[in-house]
Amino acid sequence: MYLLLSFLTAFATGILVFPVLIKLLTKYNFSEVPGGRKIHTSIVPSMGGIAISLSVAISLAIWSWQYNIPDIRYLLGAVSLMFFVGFRDDMVELKAFHKILGQLIAVILVVVISDIRIKDLHGFLGVGELNIIISYFFSAFVLLALTNAFNLIDGLDGLAGIIAIIVFTCLGSWFLIQGLESYALLSFTFLGAVIAFLFFNWHPAKIFMGDTGSLTLGFTMGALIIAFMETNAALPEDNFWRFTPVFTAGITLMIFPLYDMARVFTKRVSKGQSPMTPDKSHVHHFLMRMGLKHNQVALILGGLQLSFIVLIFLMKNFSDHLALPIISVIVLLLGYRLDQITVKYVKKKVKKEPKILEDKGLVKKRIESKIVDREGFKDSRINMN
Repeated sequence: MYLLLSFLTAFATGILVFPVLIKLLTKYNFSEVPGGRKIHTSIVPSMGGIAISLSVAISLAIWSWQYNIPDIRYLLGAVSLMFFVGFRDDMVELKAFHKILGQLIAVILVVVISDIRIKDLHGFLGVGELNIIISYFFSAFVLLALTNAFNLIDGLDGLAGIIAIIVFTCLGSWFLIQGLESYALLSFTFLGAVIAFLFFNWHPAKIFMGDTGSLTLGFTMGALIIAFMETNAALPEDNFWRFTPVFTAGITLMIFPLYDMARVFTKRVSKGQSPMTPDKSHVHHFLMRMGLKHNQVALILGGLQLSFIVLIFLMKNFSDHLALPIISVIVLLLGYRLDQITVKYVKKKVKKEPKILEDKGLVKKRIESKIVDREGFKDSRINMN
């Protein structure tokens, strides 16, 4: 009951706060201007993550006393710290290195202090229990990867919101079934705030979440996914909600952001660029080039994300050695097919457009047709006065 009330409180608070935040950000010119990598066509205020975090904070302040919050107090502190890293980046853009450095402090709070970490690979790749130092480093790497993967997909109206809704719904439901109410509370509270955000971020967006939102949401989901992986592994083997492919199940919850990040990083490095160099090589950019609209791309990619979650549920009795290759092959084949279709579409579109030389010839003919032949007027009856 209190989980529902927390969800509704976060949602209602968001619905009330977002219009006020939009006016304030617009008034003080905290907006993103079209051009460059931006694919929106009008000035849109950013930093919607302020309203998301405020909605969550108000809801937790009202309803969290019902639950065993002390077991996630460091996680809440780390989420708050990540919010300020994103806020600082939105106010004055940070270099990628400085942004990662700021994130590391929040990661340490979760992995080391809260002990939310990957402790065992359960035989995957022949690896069992991890040495504590290796566990710390590996967990930190996974958490940073999940956080920044989500941050990178925030470039299209509604896309990040839809992915977050899917992930928080799945995690919240699973934690609730397992009786982990503090994690369920955090998941459903964020879910309510994100749904409220989506009302104002759906195409055409009235506000973007900015790094303030994407880093906060990505980090929260990443920490909860690691908590899910370790809790899931501890369940009895005959539990219906236990996923045997522990590692694959965690990856699948964020499969689209992770694939997109790996894809753009590979493309950039292959061109001799830094993996953090901004460009328009994301999956949603490719789909937009095919003529699809923002909302269509968001729904397609959200549907694919949900499809993979359903697929891993159907394979919940498989081992990681089988489930991970199956998921990986399907993702890579879909990505390869997308590249083929996009290139084919772009070439077809270019062929239909007049060539530059043809354009020049057409302009020349139009100019010549407008030149008056003075000689022709000599014998004409036109009154030249």
